[in-house]
Amino acid sequence: MNESPFINPFPAITISEVIDIFVVAVLLYTAVVWAQRTRAALVVRGILVFGGIYIIARYLDLQMTAWIFQGFFAIFLIIIVVIFQEELRRIFEQLAVWSFNFKKTRPFRAESGDVIARTLTDLARNKTGALIVIRGKDPLERHITGGIALDGKVSAPLLRSIFDPHSPGHDGAVLVENGQITRFAAHLPLSKDVAQTAQVGTRHSAALGLAELCDALCLVVSEERGTVSLARDGRLQPLDLQHITSIIDAFYQEKFPNQVSKGYSLQFRQNWMAKAVSLSLAFGFWYILVPGSKTISVNYKIPVSVEHLPADLQIQELQPAEVSATFNGPRRAFYLLDAAKIKVTVDGTLTESGRRTFNISEQNIRYPKDLTLEELSPSSIRVSVKKAPRTPASDKS
Repeated sequence: MNESPFINPFPAITISEVIDIFVVAVLLYTAVVWAQRTRAALVVRGILVFGGIYIIARYLDLQMTAWIFQGFFAIFLIIIVVIFQEELRRIFEQLAVWSFNFKKTRPFRAESGDVIARTLTDLARNKTGALIVIRGKDPLERHITGGIALDGKVSAPLLRSIFDPHSPGHDGAVLVENGQITRFAAHLPLSKDVAQTAQVGTRHSAALGLAELCDALCLVVSEERGTVSLARDGRLQPLDLQHITSIIDAFYQEKFPNQVSKGYSLQFRQNWMAKAVSLSLAFGFWYILVPGSKTISVNYKIPVSVEHLPADLQIQELQPAEVSATFNGPRRAFYLLDAAKIKVTVDGTLTESGRRTFNISEQNIRYPKDLTLEELSPSSIRVSVKKAPRTPASDKS
């Protein structure tokens, strides 16, 4: 049986590599959150399934299957760009805002949330339609068209006058930022999610459409049912009137924490499962790509086998019974290597002509193609054979 040498599974890691892992983890977490907020989850799962099949094909040496999947991954980036044009544009916008926006956001006043909650409650009781968008950290300008600019403090009389059915701008959306109404009568993109918008009106579809593209909090009042709904992160759900204030306060506490220390603690606790998965994936990628790409040499003791030996002969002695082979290649090529698949064989048909010594070369060894045979010792073996004992059946014949 092949002797499996010890390969250190815990290579040394430097400070720069720790930083590298952290940066990749942040990028992966961004991708995970993006997949959660959009309808890309099924596509991501499909890609992961393809990756798993490719790894299995490589391990089982299914060459044609592995070749097909290699072709798929070669055009993988093009596929991602074509399918997710809008989502990728949003990611770059968020990176730009995060990188260049050094202005501190003014704290949201609690009374502004109370005013919005009381106004929405009154509008719902009177069955007056309304749509209020509370901005988060993502930019809204690219997704919004029309509307009238307004820099007014949030107040119940102002909101009621805007959404009054006799007002020209009552059908549009009101944008709220830092306790100020910045725009009203604005038009939002409509959602294409038929499953969530089949039983609701245009206001709900507009609220969900914006919530699919940014992190804003959209609050909708239905003039038909007199209910309030919440659209956020691509989800539309009914909202209890008693919880509107707490929902708004929690939203602003999440987006703009009052204290830095509390903000860091809150950021760490939120979505911790996705963050743990992202960090684990980043470490796994580093483990495979960085130390896994370094070339190492590994020595194996490989038993020798004789194939195609004539039926009237049997092996008396094989000297030596195993050879020492040294292979070099990337470290990752040895992670899943099954040493039992490495074989040294000689052609036993040559023993009929009296040949007893066989030279061993690379052609006699079966090993994975991503490895290179560096050294083989000894370079020849000696096979002693003898006549196989005759069976009674063969004597009668």
